[in-house]
Amino acid sequence: MAENFQVLPGPDTFRETLLSLIGEARQRIFLAALYLQDDDGGREVLEALHAAKAAHPDLEIAVFVDWHRAQRGLIGKAKSAGNAAMYREMALRFGPGVQIYGVPVQRREFMGVMHLKGFVIDNTVLYSGASLNDVYLQRHQRYRLDRYHLIRSRALADSMAAVLDRTLRLSSAVHPLNTPSAPKTTELRQAIIKFRRELTRVRYRFSSDRIRQGEIGVTPLFGLGIRDNELNRTVVELVRQATNRIVLFTPYFNPPGPVQRAIDSRLRAGCQVTIVLGDKTANDFYIPPEEPFKAIGALPYLYEANLRRFCRARQKFIDAGQLNVHLWRHDNNTFHLKGLLIDDRYALLTGNNINPRAWRLDLENGLLIHDPNKLLIGQHLDELERILAHTQRLTSHESLDPVEAYPEPAQRLIRRLARVRADRLVNQML
Repeated sequence: MAENFQVLPGPDTFRETLLSLIGEARQRIFLAALYLQDDDGGREVLEALHAAKAAHPDLEIAVFVDWHRAQRGLIGKAKSAGNAAMYREMALRFGPGVQIYGVPVQRREFMGVMHLKGFVIDNTVLYSGASLNDVYLQRHQRYRLDRYHLIRSRALADSMAAVLDRTLRLSSAVHPLNTPSAPKTTELRQAIIKFRRELTRVRYRFSSDRIRQGEIGVTPLFGLGIRDNELNRTVVELVRQATNRIVLFTPYFNPPGPVQRAIDSRLRAGCQVTIVLGDKTANDFYIPPEEPFKAIGALPYLYEANLRRFCRARQKFIDAGQLNVHLWRHDNNTFHLKGLLIDDRYALLTGNNINPRAWRLDLENGLLIHDPNKLLIGQHLDELERILAHTQRLTSHESLDPVEAYPEPAQRLIRRLARVRADRLVNQML
């Protein structure tokens, strides 16, 4: 029923809701996120999980994070054992009741990560593209904005939990990270190859029913790799079938070819297209000019260069008010939204960045919301209004900085890539 679907207003409510649901859980808690960070926000969540287990010993708790990301320090920081050290420390302190599994999608992190999202707590699904740390949970007066949706549905919760429980947890490539005996990645080489092959065939299982009056449809989608990827296919079909309005959220502007071609087709057909993304200074890889430059700091400039080329080629649609590109910026906070709103009938909730990396390499999922009776339109429009409140519409591609205005290290890197014609290859990895 539509009343079981709720759009949460922001990261502070997301954090409060997550902690409340953990405290109320009696049957199961399955959390899937890119990472659970060793900081105040991550520790608060992990301590809440251990407290829930202590209060209710029969409660089943499992957390699924990326294998590689959990065992390294932050990019640009000193080498460390990563978040896994915290998992082991808490298991020693509180006991082994909270299992934290590392999921290796590939043998190396740059070749693909576990990017599944969604928290299944009893018969409720809390879905967001957010991971679990200070900035996603708005600790210490700073946040990274995402989208947050609460869905109370036993069927959906069962479907999503089954993949985590029976596909991921039972794989010989997946191992607990909160024990001292985790194997090395080199020992898992063949298991990871087999696991990735198996993942390309995984689908969420659910019964397909007619949507009745007062109801909405929710379809969980799974995706890995370029072939037969139901999530990728759904993204393209949603854009292709739009007749009036498309709203696309993405934190890193680098749309895959099929998505870009579908957008162009809809623009030519007269459809209104709104793209909402973060200003380069709201990118989580942005390094202020006064700080030492690192190569990773070139990413926001590469994304902005992509956006400038995109807008320049479609300036006539911007001038006509048919293409609306909104750049989000709010103080020193960052932007991490993804997904689609289509014709007031469909919404796609996903952790997929809708870029070539997500399209080809990462393990992704999403929830397709079908609302033929437009029961959720008020919530979707309220969400969009909150997001757009901190954006500015681009009136011209010339409003974006050219490469010549970038910091000298970023200029040199971008020009070097273009000179050896490696920029297209780099874009396929972004």
